[in-house]
Amino acid sequence: VQLQASGGGLVQDGGSLRLSCTASGLAFGEYAMGWFRQAPGKERDFLAAISWNSGNKVYADSVQGRFTISRDNAKNMGYLQMNNLKPEDTAVYYCAAQKTYSSLQYSRSDQEYTYWGQGTLVTVSS
Repeated sequence: VQLQASGGGLVQDGGSLRLSCTASGLAFGEYAMGWFRQAPGKERDFLAAISWNSGNKVYADSVQGRFTISRDNAKNMGYLQMNNLKPEDTAVYYCAAQKTYSSLQYSRSDQEYTYWGQGTLVTVSS
């Protein structure tokens, strides 16, 4: 099983980036997907999660209205569209997959996720 996050980079304050997560070796459509981030010296924070069928989405308050999570099960891909980026969004961003049995099952807790990508660095300059 492998998850690979990509799309990070350097962007100016107010800019946008789209992160991608490529999944392989698992039945992607049977997993909820989440995005998390970890800034230097800080704990890993939840950002967004999406159910297996995209029917349910949840966001952290800090990114609500600026970030949008989505997925394409046919392509085994997940996405995080990030708009109006701020310097405090600077962090390593991770995608993760959680085995689920219901479209109502998706979690804010990193403890619930089984598989993790390697992370992609997002740097927002002021």
